Amino acid sequence: MEAFRPYVAPDHSMRDFSLRAVLVGAVFGILFGSANAYLGLRVGLTISTAIPLAVIAVALFKSMEKLWGKATILEANIAQTTGSASSSLASGIIFTVPALFLWGFQPGLVQIALLGMLGGMLGIVFMIPLRRFLIVKEHGRLPYPEGTAAAQVLIAADTGGSKATFVFQGLGIGALYKGLLSFAKLWPSELHLKIPGLKKGLLGLEATPALLGVGYILGFRIGAIMVAGGLLSWLGIIPLIAHFGESAAVPLFPETHKLISEMSAGEIWSRYVRYIGAGAVAVAGIITVLKSLPTMLESLKIGMKELTPGAMAEVARRIRTDQDLSFRIVIGAVILFLLISIFSPFVVGFHQSFLTRLMGSLAIAFFAFIFVTVSSRIVGLVGVSSNPTSGMAIVTLLGTSAIFFTLGWTDALSKTAVLTIGTVVAVAASIAGDISQDLKAGYLLGATPKRQQAGELFGAFSSAFFIALAVITLGDVYGFGTREIPAPQATLMKTVVDGVLQANLPWGLVLIGAGFAIVAELLSVPSLPFAVGLYLPLSTMTPVFIGGVIRQMVEYRNRSRQAHPADEQNQTGVLLSSGLIAGEGMMGVAIAAYAFLEGARPAGVPFGLHGLLGDLVSLIMFGALGYYLLFLATRK
Repeated sequence: MEAFRPYVAPDHSMRDFSLRAVLVGAVFGILFGSANAYLGLRVGLTISTAIPLAVIAVALFKSMEKLWGKATILEANIAQTTGSASSSLASGIIFTVPALFLWGFQPGLVQIALLGMLGGMLGIVFMIPLRRFLIVKEHGRLPYPEGTAAAQVLIAADTGGSKATFVFQGLGIGALYKGLLSFAKLWPSELHLKIPGLKKGLLGLEATPALLGVGYILGFRIGAIMVAGGLLSWLGIIPLIAHFGESAAVPLFPETHKLISEMSAGEIWSRYVRYIGAGAVAVAGIITVLKSLPTMLESLKIGMKELTPGAMAEVARRIRTDQDLSFRIVIGAVILFLLISIFSPFVVGFHQSFLTRLMGSLAIAFFAFIFVTVSSRIVGLVGVSSNPTSGMAIVTLLGTSAIFFTLGWTDALSKTAVLTIGTVVAVAASIAGDISQDLKAGYLLGATPKRQQAGELFGAFSSAFFIALAVITLGDVYGFGTREIPAPQATLMKTVVDGVLQANLPWGLVLIGAGFAIVAELLSVPSLPFAVGLYLPLSTMTPVFIGGVIRQMVEYRNRSRQAHPADEQNQTGVLLSSGLIAGEGMMGVAIAAYAFLEGARPAGVPFGLHGLLGDLVSLIMFGALGYYLLFLATRK
């Protein structure tokens, strides 16, 4: 097998970690992270900003060449690595912390920032010993779509020519398309089709360029597995619940107000199917952990060996592109976390007892290590934007709540302890997925891993305070759980903790999901992508599947040309898809920033298309985009 050759040769020395690179990354990371905090609290999803940051870093460095000299491609990579950490912190914090406010507690700015910093530190250092296994040994099997796309953007900007043409063409199309959808609102972004004869059976399509591009990069198999999980939910489980629950005269637990006959398909999904999906994600995560045990143990074994004097000398002789931060830093960071967490009154809940802080700190370390591994692997398949961080947080909350319930710790303060434990783990899992994408980009570019890891740590520490400030400000202005800031994920976390500690969680639904994940594994279907399909809306999975179908068609039509596998990453379709992801991501963050500054969502234009005509136009535009991707990817 031919050895992989990165864009910058390992024996080539090039400036990368510089003051301007980390400062540019930190400043734009704070802006993007704050905007993402608003977006996540508003709709329950966040946008990966690694690719937009890569584009902005390139543009800024090129525009400032006369002032501070020419910047290298590896400096631009360090800038996007540093900045992208902020969005991961935002995801972990907004999915959990607002639940504290919903309970009537008021965590302070320092406490929220500290939770973000500690979670970010754990997520980064736990990923260090996994890099050689997930990024290097799994190269070719784990595509890491955003990391691949970010690398393509940087290479295209560095080389120019036809590569740059396709990437920046995708950038323009993706940004324009997203702007017309979400800012101008000329036509709807989501399409729904009721299935005749199937009670509340519903197909959905989120007609956006980024998801199409992600599907193309992922390929047909993973896209098909994910959409299969979604189809099971929306064409199987929801119609079954609607059919058998139609005659119910009282609300069916866990719903307490509406009858099933009065609920829409979306409400049934939210109140029932998401618990099934959470159970599937939990068991699939456990299965993934069991499968990853050899990787984790081997990583620890190698890391411990590096602590000996002889091994340290050998590490120092490694080529530049195979140098990680020392395993001593990993051990030191874990010890530092335990000291702060155990002896500080603000990490595990509010002024808990020493025993509670000790138990909570050990729970954080345990769950964080597990879900860093799970997150780092799953984002290699589905990307950061589809990383089920909230599902991992739910598993953490379930496990910790069960321990607390067994110990009799069920009062209001115990809820805060469980929630803060989940916050640190959610941040750790989220940022582990982010740095995995960054390290993939660095692997393709020929970056030095230890400098990327240092940049990510700097980005996490520098942005935590500002993300916390944004969350508190949004809560003060709008209030959590309101129409403006519904905080859907945090509301779900609150429900889970209340359910376990008050012994009213719908365990039957959770166990049904667990059963689905086990059946998938027995059928040799990867359970984690399947579980993600169960957990997320079908409308999110459909465009990913369509992108995978287009990739399959391209490979079939190009098979006769006998293209060398090593050239696959340079194919036009991957370049254009990378641009589509970057373009929508940049415009999405820009719209979120605008909404954050203005205090309201863009109202759209008066002549925006609605109803059947709007759906038809949306379908035509998305179909045209898919055809254009197919046309360019198959053109000689």
